[in-house]
Amino acid sequence: MTETIRIGDPPITIFLRHNTRAKRYSLRIANKDGKVSLTMPRWSNLRDATKFAQEQEGWLRKHLSKRVQPIVPVFGGKIMFDGFNAPIEHGSGRSVRFEDGILYVPGRDEQLIGKLKGYFKTVARERLVHASEYYAGKLGRTIGSVSIRDTRSRWGSCSSEGNLMYSWRLVMAPREVQVYVAAHEACHLIEMNHSDAYWALVEKVYPDYKPQRQWLKRNGALLHSYQL
Repeated sequence: MTETIRIGDPPITIFLRHNTRAKRYSLRIANKDGKVSLTMPRWSNLRDATKFAQEQEGWLRKHLSKRVQPIVPVFGGKIMFDGFNAPIEHGSGRSVRFEDGILYVPGRDEQLIGKLKGYFKTVARERLVHASEYYAGKLGRTIGSVSIRDTRSRWGSCSSEGNLMYSWRLVMAPREVQVYVAAHEACHLIEMNHSDAYWALVEKVYPDYKPQRQWLKRNGALLHSYQL
């Protein structure tokens, strides 16, 4: 059974997580659903955990109030695509189309979310594989496999084998941001860290990276707010 505590008025429900390797209490607000969790070290007890959470109530309420509300895509509504709020309209045929700034989606209302998600994943794979190969080539490297997922903690990753992973939600961001993330991961084929040498490499292959990085920091929560 999941263990929880409730603090404040109106109450905030906090899910408790016991971790024998943790050295201190730590609070986390999940990007996906705003769920609050408190990690408890091995030596902790419920009384001290509750006291810690109560001391952090102000911090919790401040950050919870800033959360972007979940957005459920509907026909006649809009969704971020390439950095713009694209209208979602009924389309003909079997495939989703993006024309003149509008997403045309065929099918019934209950099929909308699945079709949008499938389209975004397809577009993400095509664009990010192409961009990854381009920047890897500029660095004299080759990439391994590319996987497209719905990750919450990172927009991309690169393994020591040269395999890349990207979040398909990147297609909601401006095209420049999508390209930057591909360049970012390609640079990890050489530098598997975020050292000064790594960032110098990023700047060499993609000089205008800082505005794109800041865009993701400012708008990442919005991209995750769409319920797809």
